Amino acid sequence: MPQSKKVIGVDESGKGDFFGPLVIASFYAEDDDRIILKSLGVKDGKSISEKKILQIDEDLRADFKYSVRVIYPEEYNRLYKKIKNLNILLAEGHAHVIDDLSQRCDAELAISDKFGKSELIEDALEKRKNKIELRQFVKGESYIQVAAASILARAAFINAMYELSEKIGFDLPRGAAPLVDKAGRELVAERGDDILEKVGKLHFKNYKRITDLTLF
Repeated sequence: MPQSKKVIGVDESGKGDFFGPLVIASFYAEDDDRIILKSLGVKDGKSISEKKILQIDEDLRADFKYSVRVIYPEEYNRLYKKIKNLNILLAEGHAHVIDDLSQRCDAELAISDKFGKSELIEDALEKRKNKIELRQFVKGESYIQVAAASILARAAFINAMYELSEKIGFDLPRGAAPLVDKAGRELVAERGDDILEKVGKLHFKNYKRITDLTLF
C-alpha cells in the first residue's frame, strides 16, 4: 500500500458494454476508514452481486466523499466521434472525477486502475492544473479506495441501465455478446436505427452486426 493515508481511488464501469453509459467514479477515504469500508463489504465491484452493489453504494454515498461521471450514450458517441480513442476518453473522465473530488477533500494521492499509457491521465490532470500525485496499478481494485470507486461506478451503471430500459420500454442486456446483437436487432426492428445512438456505443462491432442486413 502506498504510504499516503489520504487517498482517492478511481475506477470505471460500462467500458465493455455496448448498451448503456460509460461511468467513472472517484472515492476518498483515509487510512482509518479501512475497517469501516471492509465492514460494509467493500471489495472489487466485479465480484459482488448486483443487489449487494446497490446496497453498499447507498452506504458509501451517505458517509463518504465521492464524484461520479455518467457519460450517457448520446454524449459518449459525440465525444468518441471527436476523440476517436477510448483510452483518451477514459483518461479525461478519470481526470474529471479526480479533479472534482480533490477540491473537496485533503487527498495526497490518487490511485487508478491502470489502462493504456500512464501519461494519459497525467496529461488530462495537467490540463486541469491539478498536481495531485497519481499512481496507476494493474488490478488497482486491490486498494480499498479503488474498490469503493468500482462499486460506485458499477451501481451508477446498473441504475442507468434500468433508467434507459424503462425510458424506451425495452430490456437492454449487458455486455457485448451475441445476445446483445439479437436484442439490438429486435430494438431496431421496433424503433429504427436512430435509437441505437441514444442507448448504445456506436464504435462497438456490435453496431455493424446489428445494422448490417447483409449478415442475415
